[in-house]
Amino acid sequence: MEPQLLHRVADAVATVVISHPAKRNAMTAAMWRALPPLLQELAGDPAVRALVLTGEGGTFCAGADISTLRGSSEEAQRLAVRAEEALAAFPKPTLAAVRGHCVGGGVQLAAACDLRFAGQGALFGVTAARLGIVYPASATRRLVSLVGPATAKYLLFSGELIDAERALRTGFVDEVLPEDDLDQRVTEFTRILVSRSQLTQAAAKEFADGRTDRDAHWAEQARGSGDTAEGVAAFLERRPSRFSWTASG
Repeated sequence: MEPQLLHRVADAVATVVISHPAKRNAMTAAMWRALPPLLQELAGDPAVRALVLTGEGGTFCAGADISTLRGSSEEAQRLAVRAEEALAAFPKPTLAAVRGHCVGGGVQLAAACDLRFAGQGALFGVTAARLGIVYPASATRRLVSLVGPATAKYLLFSGELIDAERALRTGFVDEVLPEDDLDQRVTEFTRILVSRSQLTQAAAKEFADGRTDRDAHWAEQARGSGDTAEGVAAFLERRPSRFSWTASG
């Protein structure tokens, strides 16, 4: 099977699958290029309220497929950063579901998601120092924001892998589950996400990512959305909320 990004939409959740099992789901140049337009398409789909990024089989992503990038490391970095930034900018909640190896570009993609759930056997690492590669500034800053400068330096300086429990302790991972329970937990949690106010989620995502100059914009959005009135009414009536505000790409 050709290396590719697979996707499906079900129950308001888009699932994007990194599929290159022959190379532990390493990202080829074509796959890096394909991710931003795919994300733009899914962001504009009103049926999509959350996105899950995962890998085919027992591996999340082993980084970049070096065999497709030989002699063009700068171009490879540009492609990876463009994909990373597109994922970080996705206007709806994103969750990386990680099994097995999440290395290099895999860490770059997982860190660009809002949340990360991992199976107990997952391994994480940034192997740039083994290859003499300068890890991109955007990816480094994002990693530091999640795990702090000390752990980021440990990963970047050494190229060593850490297990899921250490990733949980350092803040890179939000939940660690038994391998057989990961899919069920991701399904349960995304069901929660899609039932909540997209208005709240979109504003919180911007604020958490450092956009603190948009209070007035989001106050105006809230006033015109009806979400607050609906949320209060649903609470008082003890029924599920039916929020109407929708995010778009």
